Amino acid sequence: MHDTHDTDAAVAVRIGFIGTGLIGAPMVERLLECGLDVTVWNRSPEKCTPLLAAGARLAKSPAALARDTDIVCLCLTDTAAVRDVVFGAGQLVSALRHESLVVDLSSIAPDATREMAAALDVACGAAWLDAPVSGGVPAARAGRLIVFAGGEANDVARAAPVFSALAQRVTHMGGNGAGQLAKSCNQQIVACNLLVIAEMLAFAERAGVDAARLPAALAGGFADSLPLQIFGPRMATNTDTPRLGAVGTFRKDIAQVVRLAADCGASTPVTTAALAQYERALAQADIGADADASRLIRLVRDAS
Repeated sequence: MHDTHDTDAAVAVRIGFIGTGLIGAPMVERLLECGLDVTVWNRSPEKCTPLLAAGARLAKSPAALARDTDIVCLCLTDTAAVRDVVFGAGQLVSALRHESLVVDLSSIAPDATREMAAALDVACGAAWLDAPVSGGVPAARAGRLIVFAGGEANDVARAAPVFSALAQRVTHMGGNGAGQLAKSCNQQIVACNLLVIAEMLAFAERAGVDAARLPAALAGGFADSLPLQIFGPRMATNTDTPRLGAVGTFRKDIAQVVRLAADCGASTPVTTAALAQYERALAQADIGADADASRLIRLVRDAS
């Protein structure tokens, strides 16, 4: 009897989703596939069209979305975008209720997250859960993301309908901002790893090894990683579509790590050196902020 009640409650939850971009869209598709009630909004409305065909409803504004839903998910580009949707032009705060739950799936600044969560509580009593994800587009499509959650334990439980559809694992890291800090640690490893993968493949090419064979050859060993298996073959074969991760996003994330580390007195010499390479990538005409991370190999190929 108890299980039936939980299932019915999960199905009845109305979910709003703001930000249907590269990873947001497959998240919404997954929620719909799991039979959930989803209303969407995006700054560029045309990005919602395929989702409407799949069963989502379109809200006229973030505020309208908040009025008609119980859990509002955000999947936006950066801290400024989240702040604008919640407290600025999006006016989400004006329509959220005491019982509303904001689940921020974006990767943004931990300190700003703590500040916004507190401001939201004062303004309307709504709860904030920072819940950045890792796994990329393939994991989003398969419902196999991992989630780093920051906030109250009861709010992590309230978000179960969302997490059950999207994630293979949710780890409650602590209070607001702790989820974002864990994601920063994740991105520190990934961003640095991508540069070393690019450097390694370019080295192999230069030394006369078939670089395209290396990801499979290294699979299962100590050098293996998901970035190697996903981006390695793309780098080796000059494949950069569809875009799986933008260079500018990794630069944003790793710059945040360097800033946060400086704030708390942590030493990050390797990460700081990696940030310099991302700055080079953004300035390079054949890479740039919008390019897929597979193009990072051009930094070292060109240098050679």
